[in-house]
Amino acid sequence: MSQAADAPARRAQWYFDFASPFAYLQFERFETLPRTLAIDLKPIVLGAILVHLQTQGPAETPHKRIFTYRMAQFRAEQDGIAYKMPPVHPFHPIRVLRLAVALGATHDVVRTIFRFIWAEGRDVTDVQGWADLSERLGLSPHEALARAEAPEVKTELRENTEAAIAAGVFGVPTFSYDGELYWGDDATAMFRHCLAHPEWLQSPDVKRLQQVTVGVRRER
Repeated sequence: MSQAADAPARRAQWYFDFASPFAYLQFERFETLPRTLAIDLKPIVLGAILVHLQTQGPAETPHKRIFTYRMAQFRAEQDGIAYKMPPVHPFHPIRVLRLAVALGATHDVVRTIFRFIWAEGRDVTDVQGWADLSERLGLSPHEALARAEAPEVKTELRENTEAAIAAGVFGVPTFSYDGELYWGDDATAMFRHCLAHPEWLQSPDVKRLQQVTVGVRRER
């Protein structure tokens, strides 16, 4: 029996929103993670997280917005990941998130939606974009909309988002594994390291970080 077969099964939750280019980039890196790791794909509404935390997303701050787009483009080019910015961003992702939930949020479904938006640069909020995406997923636009609007689908997406908030998620993409959070595409290497060396999180230098005190707070 192979070493991989002998390894104990491990499971992580991956919280994401299709509006995030970095969620797409990290999804395309899943093959770099251990094959023994099972990943539960959890679509969530990033906007609800930001409202809960009373903060803004990168694309809501003018100069940070452009830098964020350049960084995503750069990372994609450096790593050979197909990438094309959609014509509108930020965009309202709620309908496409619900569609993913309605179709089981499988890897194939999530990959199809991510690549439609971020590899082809398509707009899922306009009529033609929705129609073309629906066809890719084997549905008519009306069928896709009906599934996305089902009450149980809306409930599941809301529960995913509430579970993310309860877990302490503050942005996307985020892996949740063994009680720890790993935020961002640029944390992929750190997540791999912690899977291979979980003792690192208990090392003196890392544990000390939790004891650093807040020296000043901005007035709101």
